[in-house]
Order: sequence, then C-alpha cells, then structure tokens
Amino acid sequence: MTNHIADTFDDLPDADALLSRSGLEFMQAVLSGKLSGPPISRTLGFDLTSVKDGEVVFEGAPGFEATNPTRGVHGGWYGAILDSCMACAVMTMVPRGSVYTTLEFKVNITRAIPLGTAVRATGTVQHSGRSTGVATGDIRGIEDGRLYATGSTTCMIMTAR
Repeated sequence: MTNHIADTFDDLPDADALLSRSGLEFMQAVLSGKLSGPPISRTLGFDLTSVKDGEVVFEGAPGFEATNPTRGVHGGWYGAILDSCMACAVMTMVPRGSVYTTLEFKVNITRAIPLGTAVRATGTVQHSGRSTGVATGDIRGIEDGRLYATGSTTCMIMTAR
C-alpha cells in the first residue's frame, strides 16, 4: 500500500479521474497510490488503510496539533476521521458517473483518546440507494480494542454526467 498525499490542487484527482470510475474503483486507486489522497490526512495524522465494498478504514493517532485548550483531543479530530471513514464507505457504493457529499453526521465520544494512541476508524454502509447512503462508524484503539467514539452519517448521491 502506497498512499500518495496531494501537495497542490494539481495533484488532486480531476473530474475525469473521479467520474470514469465507480466509487469503489476510485477509493481503491487512492489506497494503491494511483490517485492522490486528501491533504487533510497529512494535516490531521490519519491514513486510508483498507477499502472494501461498503467498508473503509482509516488509521492514525492524534498529535499535539489536535489538542484543545484543556489538553484533550479536540472533538473535531474524532469528527474528521469518522466523517472520512463513513463517507468514503458510502463512496464505495457510488456508481460510475456519480459523486456524493455528506449531508450530516453525528459523533458520540465515549472516552478520551490519549495523545499519540493509534486508532482504527471503520466506516460501514448500512444503506445505499439511488440518492442517499447511510453509514455508521467507530473509532477503536489498535492495541487495546477500546471503543473511543461512534458515528453515523447520511450522504447524498448525485449523478454528475
């Protein structure tokens, strides 16, 4: 697995790279490094590690940059990794010539992630239709298996061509 993270807008996949593939093919191309991954992965310290039909996994560890003024991991870090795994799971169900966007997502933080703790965020599709996709996700410690947060999302699926 060789993730390549985009450094400029020119490195990001263009419309043809997106629309000429199914969502699953697109996500597999990002995972393999054939297409660049999102810069937010570098910024927030997590990477795409697995892509299957209806399931996507990101792994990472929150660093000092993700802390809030009370020295804990900011809730936005939980939200970003959960939005990524859940929405990308929906992406795996999107047909060629279509795109998706997150309409809403919810995060339930069950315990604080200690800084530097490696976690796995898994998104799983619950429903994928013509115009919407619904997925759930969880964040678990890679070494201890502890549940740190859960989430759910609804995404809109749109025909682009």
